[in-house]
Amino acid sequence: MTVISWIGLGHMGSPMSANLVEAGHTVRGFDLDERAMATARDGGVETFSFMAEALEGAEVVFTMLPKGEHSRAVYLGDQGVLALAPKDALLIDSSTIDVETALELHKAAAEKGFAFVDAPVSGGISGAAAGTLTFMIGGDKDTVARAEQVITPMAGRIVHTGGPGMGQSAKIVNNMMLFINLEACAEGSVLAERLGLDPRVFWDIASVSSGDSWALRTWYPVPDIVPSAAANNNFESTFSAVLAAKDVGLALSAGEQTGVDLPAAELAAQRFQRLIDEGYGDLDCSLIVKYAAPDGKVQGWNPDEV
Repeated sequence: MTVISWIGLGHMGSPMSANLVEAGHTVRGFDLDERAMATARDGGVETFSFMAEALEGAEVVFTMLPKGEHSRAVYLGDQGVLALAPKDALLIDSSTIDVETALELHKAAAEKGFAFVDAPVSGGISGAAAGTLTFMIGGDKDTVARAEQVITPMAGRIVHTGGPGMGQSAKIVNNMMLFINLEACAEGSVLAERLGLDPRVFWDIASVSSGDSWALRTWYPVPDIVPSAAANNNFESTFSAVLAAKDVGLALSAGEQTGVDLPAAELAAQRFQRLIDEGYGDLDCSLIVKYAAPDGKVQGWNPDEV
């Protein structure tokens, strides 16, 4: 049994930490949102009013935070993880953030004598709940091996992607491809409907043919086709447009730094930003499907009920 501190108990952190509890570990959690902590308590996580309390006695510290600025604040502040965690604790950041911040955290952790890995995940909320996430881990070989031992109850696959920051590099590119695939699903689902195809029949074809993708099988933006799709719940967020815009923005920034042309990613970014500008940033990113329809009307979407 390992004592684990978990900072960031949102849509992903809560089910992930619950899987660690189920595996027999003691998980001490903290989040700024009391509702998130209440959900985590339902999964067996012990929650605390202050991060310092959650870090007491930690052998491993996980962080799952929205942006690089949050990771920097949680790790580097005077009352941050590097100042308060036990010096022999293994630090694992599973946030999706920019590579520059990940490298900064690696460097700061090493200077303080901590073992640290960047370990973002793919698989969404459904994968977090099922314990089937893919972990992409950046760090030295020995530290990654330590991290794998505690990550296993949450993972379907664990990949050592390379040295510091390489986990984030893999995640940024993977998410960019996801959002491009989501745009394809949005356009395809509307075109199929306007051509008179039955939505279920078309999905059954695409899901076993060359149009298949994770986005199609998990986020397909038509109601009553895929159980995990936000379209079943008037596009209530499973992965918000704000977070999608942040993630694809990381890819575009990386493209600028490396000179790679990313026009499809730019289109996806424009779609997400349009949702944000219209006041729908907290709704699911798959709501971009409405932009494929000339009148903005698609199955499963009722703006009057938001």
